[in-house]
Amino acid sequence: MNDGRIQAPTRREIVSWALYDFANSAFTTLVVTFIFSAYYAARVASDPIEGAIWWTRAVQASAIIIALIMPVLGAMADYGGRKKRFLLISTVLCVFFTAALFWMGPGDAWIAALIFVFANVAYEATQALYNAFLPELSTRENIGRVSGFGWGLGYFGGLLCLAVALGMVSGWIPETDDLNVRSTNLLTAVWFLVFSIPMFVFLRERQPPRSAPLGEYVRMGFGRVRDTFRNLREYRHAIRLLIARLIYNDGLVTIFAMAAIYAGAEFGMGTSDVLVLGIVVNVAAGISAIAFGFLNDRIGGKRTIAITLVALIGTTVLAFVAREPPAFWTAAIFLGLMVGPNQAASRSLLGSFVPESKQGELFGLYAFSGKLASVLGPLSYGLVLDATRSHRWALASILVFFVIGLALLARVDEAEGIAMAEGARL
Repeated sequence: MNDGRIQAPTRREIVSWALYDFANSAFTTLVVTFIFSAYYAARVASDPIEGAIWWTRAVQASAIIIALIMPVLGAMADYGGRKKRFLLISTVLCVFFTAALFWMGPGDAWIAALIFVFANVAYEATQALYNAFLPELSTRENIGRVSGFGWGLGYFGGLLCLAVALGMVSGWIPETDDLNVRSTNLLTAVWFLVFSIPMFVFLRERQPPRSAPLGEYVRMGFGRVRDTFRNLREYRHAIRLLIARLIYNDGLVTIFAMAAIYAGAEFGMGTSDVLVLGIVVNVAAGISAIAFGFLNDRIGGKRTIAITLVALIGTTVLAFVAREPPAFWTAAIFLGLMVGPNQAASRSLLGSFVPESKQGELFGLYAFSGKLASVLGPLSYGLVLDATRSHRWALASILVFFVIGLALLARVDEAEGIAMAEGARL
């Protein structure tokens, strides 16, 4: 975190950094969630079932690669003082492979899956490196607001890009050879590239660069990660936070992954209804992420996360007992109001615990924990659904993740974690 010994960040740098969140959200919104994933299963693969299987394998493969490489990649960037250069390379790679998806059509299932893996790994690398700049661009007094501002812009960026994409799919571009759908990949690539430019133009690298052969970068990257694990007590509150987040984020990931299916199964909501609900939820998440940033700076990240987890427990109970659509809509909106602040506060709290020399590495572990958070929750939901044939009881099983995550969060000492990080900078 900026402590006054290096040049303080300008407002232009902070806005440029936040615009990167606005830029990269197009990838998860259009490629991963709403458009290309559905197009892949329905048109690129030989049949929808086979497409779903290939898609899940591609997601799992990219998650494994990300989990293995991100801590080391972050450590390499820390060692060389070149987070910005690593971020530029990973951004260009993600843009390139995303654009390449435009040429994927029926019969290209395996190569499309491979290209998606490359794009997704590059995207996750950008996330870890981008997050690692947060401590440099904030102080203990405003880190919540800075993180929330970026996260809020990310939600609005994804929604705006989705609105443009829906216009393309709905008639702006001819449907011949699925051109209208395939073109959304070019939109994503251009959107990501254009709105990321301010960050690379205006944001300054604050750590001194170190020139070294690639082999030394790799060797030092592995060595720094090894040293961190040997000295976990020095970063114990950061590690405790990562473990707690792994659990409670598992619940969030599962709810978002299964929300559309739950809404259709329990309330008969169609695609258009689900899309409208998704827009409303994301608007709520974006506004609350920014608003809660001020609360975060007043009461601390740990308390902010705890408030959101208690509210998420109540929201999940409300969704479980809801029997009519209005009650479910209420629960969904409250979910949106809490998920944005939860994610923004998790990022800012980790940023408070990170020494300057470990920013890329520990945010690489943050990305690692995020990928692990896509395993147990969906597995739990599926097992309970299979045993009970009830989506309601499957949803109820997610409560366990919020409760355990809240209990693990209680072991995090925010004041001590900040003091330890400050001591490591001296």
